[in-house]
Amino acid sequence: MERTFLMVKPDGVQRGLVGRIISRFEDKGFQMIAGKLVQVSEAQAKKHYAEHEGKPFFDELVGFITSGPVFAMVWEGDDIIALSRMVIGKTKVTEALPGTIRGDFAAHTPFNLIHGSDGPASAEREIANFFAPHELINYSRSVSRWI
Repeated sequence: MERTFLMVKPDGVQRGLVGRIISRFEDKGFQMIAGKLVQVSEAQAKKHYAEHEGKPFFDELVGFITSGPVFAMVWEGDDIIALSRMVIGKTKVTEALPGTIRGDFAAHTPFNLIHGSDGPASAEREIANFFAPHELINYSRSVSRWI
């Protein structure tokens, strides 16, 4: 079972899309094991986007992600990192296909609604940046017996 970090960005929260975005992952059969509405600190944002430090758009990324609350989540499922990125859609809005979150809801690339980990190492780092280990809830879904 694989874990990933997903985050509805400030534009998704402000547009009231959190529930609709969550439903996409629930419909896929994934299991949320943590979720919370948070205001990202500058230090947290810089740590989150550390791989982009020094690039011309770094300050814009930090400024945007700290501009309003986000909904941070941890999800579990088989091949969830690759599959969740398919559900999310391409980063560039003009390349995001209809049926994906970005293809259906995003209108501008910097404001593309959602972040998803791009690999196991980034998932682990991002989860630790937003959640303490005790906030991750491991549970069995009783309905799983019948699915």
